Amino acid sequence: MTDELTPETPDEDEQPIKQRKNGLYPGVSDELAENMKSGWADTELRDLQPIEQAPNAARRRAALSARFPGERLVIPAGNLKTRSNDTEYSFRASTEYVYLTGDQTDDSVLVLEPTKDGHEATLYRLPRSDRENGEFWLNGMGELWVGRRHSLTESAALLGVACKDVRELAEALKEATGPVRVVRGHDAGIEAALADKVTAERDEELRVHLSEARVIKDEFEIGQLQKAVDSTVRGFEDVVKVLDKAEATSERYIEGTFFLRARVEGNDVGYGSICAAGPHATTLHWVRNDGPVRSGDLLLLDAGVETDTLYTADVTRTLPINGRFSDLQRKIYDAVFEAQEAGIAAVKPGAAYRDFHDAAQRVLAERLVEWGLVEGPVERVLELGLQRRWTLHGTGHMLGLDVHDCAAARTETYVNGTLEPGMVLTVEPGLYFQSDDLTVPEEYRGIGVRIEDDILVTDDGNRNLSAALPRRSDEVEAWMAGLKK
Repeated sequence: MTDELTPETPDEDEQPIKQRKNGLYPGVSDELAENMKSGWADTELRDLQPIEQAPNAARRRAALSARFPGERLVIPAGNLKTRSNDTEYSFRASTEYVYLTGDQTDDSVLVLEPTKDGHEATLYRLPRSDRENGEFWLNGMGELWVGRRHSLTESAALLGVACKDVRELAEALKEATGPVRVVRGHDAGIEAALADKVTAERDEELRVHLSEARVIKDEFEIGQLQKAVDSTVRGFEDVVKVLDKAEATSERYIEGTFFLRARVEGNDVGYGSICAAGPHATTLHWVRNDGPVRSGDLLLLDAGVETDTLYTADVTRTLPINGRFSDLQRKIYDAVFEAQEAGIAAVKPGAAYRDFHDAAQRVLAERLVEWGLVEGPVERVLELGLQRRWTLHGTGHMLGLDVHDCAAARTETYVNGTLEPGMVLTVEPGLYFQSDDLTVPEEYRGIGVRIEDDILVTDDGNRNLSAALPRRSDEVEAWMAGLKK
């Protein structure tokens, strides 16, 4: 990575160049500065068509406008975050901003200005780098350093929203009058400009509303989730094909293999991949992925491709590393499969959201009592939650732009709500016997099993978006054997 120039923006009049402490060039000559101003082709993109999600985003903005009439609404995309020194993490725009615009550009802000008939939407973004003042090559965020940005005209054509220079926004917001709401936590500069105009309670109402708006997915979103799942299926196939190489290295080989599929076919992974081999499978969010991969153990792979529109899959399979379950592994796996079958069957319109969780937990409690690991009857176990020592987590969650989507929704709308067509959720029961759990027979210790699928609620029941990945133990073995031929 080159390090000659500072990331600071030069002053528009004097153009001083603030060097990095150990930069190799002492300055810029007048001749070079003048030379860099000219000789560049016109690269403006014309005849652009709106992106696919533009009409969907417009409908969402209209619904938001109707919910908060007469109020200025400010939804930032967020800013780059420093990883170390002068390098940044890869940028991921805020979910609320992406949902309402389809855009993913850092430092951008959507503002809905109240009008007599609703709201006028404006996207505030950084324009093209200025060639006249040298910004495009002297600024560390200039286009010769980080790549070309869309012009404001291009952005307006692509997104279907009027665009203005974001560098003017903070001052404009300071002068704004009337009620204002902002989505907090993404842009400190914008929040500072609105500090005397907003309240935490009103801002939280906006965040909650935008979370609940995403509970029902439209056709575009369902298509993107299916695309994410389909790529994820191929990623799981990739992993099975290289398990022998993972045995020679570590869980990192599995993580890298899946990430390659995600990066080639999508934007990224939707969350840190859990590539948990052996006893690591009993740690719910094992993302260190630095342990050994051994024949005879199980691999719990929980991973999801995120599409280039930022919708993510979330799928888990627990696989025998050598291709065959031992008798005990199969017994535990089959119990989890049976619990998942009961959970998926409970996913249907009109059912309580909690029904699929309760159905899966009942099956797991029954098996734990049957195996003598907890004293029955089953009703007592469920009433006291005793099964949770080995089941630990809830049986699923909403899925969408976030892996745990709609998380800010009200409890009465989410976990105490009712399933409706268009909802997408995971069903993911598990059993986890910790290596140091002296309450279970020694042979159980260090075995963890989870099976997770992404389920769409339909008009007449549900559709398993990830059904292409086998789940039944004998089908898993046959699938793995076929991939290794």
